[in-house]
Amino acid sequence: MKKTLYLEAGKDDISKYVIFSGDPFRVEILKQFLDNPIQVSHSREFNTYTGFYKGLKVTITSTGIGSPSSAIAMEEMYECGMEVALRMGTVMSLKEELLGHYIVPIASVRSERTSLTYVDRDYPAVADHEFVSVISEEVKKRNKICDNGLNLTLDGFYSLMKESKLSKEMSRDISKTFIKAKSLGIVGIDMESSLILVLGRLMGVKTAVLTLASVLENLKGFLGEDERIKGEKELSLIALDSIYEYSLRRKDAKI
Repeated sequence: MKKTLYLEAGKDDISKYVIFSGDPFRVEILKQFLDNPIQVSHSREFNTYTGFYKGLKVTITSTGIGSPSSAIAMEEMYECGMEVALRMGTVMSLKEELLGHYIVPIASVRSERTSLTYVDRDYPAVADHEFVSVISEEVKKRNKICDNGLNLTLDGFYSLMKESKLSKEMSRDISKTFIKAKSLGIVGIDMESSLILVLGRLMGVKTAVLTLASVLENLKGFLGEDERIKGEKELSLIALDSIYEYSLRRKDAKI
């Protein structure tokens, strides 16, 4: 088949198992753990490799920040035959004790607007239950906390998640975001998860989210550089081990 428009990928280039990372440079960390990784392309924010992990063919790609570009990545990977999708990234935690640990949400609140271009607001953004279970087990093997609470996905970083010069000039009270989210039992906030979960359901793709809590609300706390580097590597290995273990549970898996 011809190459996709933005990822510049063809069906023969892509595995049924795809890991999505927001950061293109995190993909470079991931690829270090693959055997025979081949770069499919690096087009705009989309950095894509396919290789093997414990014998399983795996594709890793980046989405950039936010839901619009994540939708492009999901669409084009689906066009190439994706059957299992894992969003792997970082998240803003609303619980201080989760800093440096993991949130693997069972569902996400759809406060981004890209998913609305696909389906009405009352359609849920829910992860695949079995996939969530597999990922949670892999997190716990590392003696880390795994919180399966609700995620909240937003569009505006400096308007809703982090104070900026402009938000102060406009007298925006960023704390309202966190007060409301906590009242709803939300444990983490990001900019991609609900879109990816919604599209996964619509596509019939088994989808889940694995996120490292790297910062706290309004960046009042965050991982230091050494902790962040160590965390990114651990995050990558958990993602790959989760994909591999999930492939073993799929009766129709064609490795």
